[in-house]
Amino acid sequence: MNPTHPVNAAPHPDRPPALPRATAAAATGAVLACAAAWFFSWVERQDEQACATTDGLCWTWWDWAAVPLTLTVALITLMVVYKRLGITPRLAVVMPTVLLAPLPLAAADTAAGWWAAALVGAAWAGSLALAAWDRHRIPALTASAALLLASLVALYR
Repeated sequence: MNPTHPVNAAPHPDRPPALPRATAAAATGAVLACAAAWFFSWVERQDEQACATTDGLCWTWWDWAAVPLTLTVALITLMVVYKRLGITPRLAVVMPTVLLAPLPLAAADTAAGWWAAALVGAAWAGSLALAAWDRHRIPALTASAALLLASLVALYR
């Protein structure tokens, strides 16, 4: 039996399968979600400390910088990781992952804490990364839409 025969060869030997790459994207999403939850709790502690002596409204530099800084770090991290994983088109996958992620992450963090945010971050990033492949696009987008709808219900019920 000839191991290089087209029937025995992998469909695309230069491209690994989609599921391991989506799993790596999910792990990246979980790490980013944990980091964001930790960073926002740190910002909240800094605000409480800085505004303890103020009776009125109080904003610190971290209040203004927390969201743009978090989104920028997430965007750069996902672009680099997805490039290394070979997930394309990156802009079509990364932008919805970053821009819509605050909704499911906030719902999970509010409902159950940082560990739920990590799980939701993994599910969110993994499902949207899996949508980059035609074969998995409909189930992945369905899972993402269900996660987004569930988070909207949890936030606004």
